[in-house]
Amino acid sequence: MYTINDLLDLSKTIAAPLFAGKTYPWDVLADISDFIIALGSTLPEEEYEKRGENVWIARDAEVFPSAYIGSPCIIDHGAQVRHCAFIRGSAIVGKNAVVGNSTELKNVVLFDNVQTPHYNYVGDSVLGYKAHMGAGSITSNVKSDKTLVVIKNGDELIETGRKKVGAILGDCVEIGCNSVLNPGTVLGRRASVYPTSCVRGVIPEDGIYKSKDDIVIRK
Repeated sequence: MYTINDLLDLSKTIAAPLFAGKTYPWDVLADISDFIIALGSTLPEEEYEKRGENVWIARDAEVFPSAYIGSPCIIDHGAQVRHCAFIRGSAIVGKNAVVGNSTELKNVVLFDNVQTPHYNYVGDSVLGYKAHMGAGSITSNVKSDKTLVVIKNGDELIETGRKKVGAILGDCVEIGCNSVLNPGTVLGRRASVYPTSCVRGVIPEDGIYKSKDDIVIRK
């Protein structure tokens, strides 16, 4: 339930080659920046406009004038980057994805049709196809004691070897408004989180997170 194949449909992202040869989604985090630079140089100029150093934006994407887009970055076809969005760099924004007002991205892969539409922070994370983050929901990507992030599922522990890991959202995950996903949170396909939740650990496929002691499987 933690692997790339368990969580993500790689046909729904321009970044599929980034995941090749890797087991877990967080394994890609160290390579996002270099991958963007390598892929960007191959993108057809008739489809993607290069803006500044190592920023490629599909010509049919909509980017508001007030948005900030740092290098390196790829924004794919049909995406929207709205008012005052802050893309700090090392970000891949998938086809028809939404980066909303005052949303901040850093070192992330957003698969196609992902929505981060209102006041979200997404850092060192992977969001699968059609994942949606409600208004004000954020990923926390660094532990308070600054130790390396460990993926925890009951008594099972998986070392990431990284100080910064936000959240991994499988395809079609729904995050309720004003929720916090703590470092190393993994949500299986179609999982959902109640609003104002504080989530950590692994939520299974089709799981509904109501509280840490109340997680049910959708029937």
